[in-house]
Amino acid sequence: MLEAVREFFKVDSTGELIWVIVGLAAQLTFSMRFILQWWASEKEGRSVIPEVFWWFSIGGGLTLFAYALHRQDPVFILGQSLGVFIYARNLWLIYAEKRASSQEV
Repeated sequence: MLEAVREFFKVDSTGELIWVIVGLAAQLTFSMRFILQWWASEKEGRSVIPEVFWWFSIGGGLTLFAYALHRQDPVFILGQSLGVFIYARNLWLIYAEKRASSQEV
């Protein structure tokens, strides 16, 4: 069974297979943000970006960044590193707004 899985993913070792599984899990985590954003927008009847979108973005982005480092893919590394910074900045802005509004009360 393990050999069939290795052959399907075109990997030579169990270590490489583990990295492929990490990459697939990261991509699934990253994709969840779009599903949640779509669901929240449908629920509201307008385009919205829920806070959880940014948490899934960071989780998926960091894991994809680790995968890109392992694969030594400079294009993928640069793309994910910039994205993670942007996702973290959006969360920072959300929490700064929450702090400011809680102090106004």
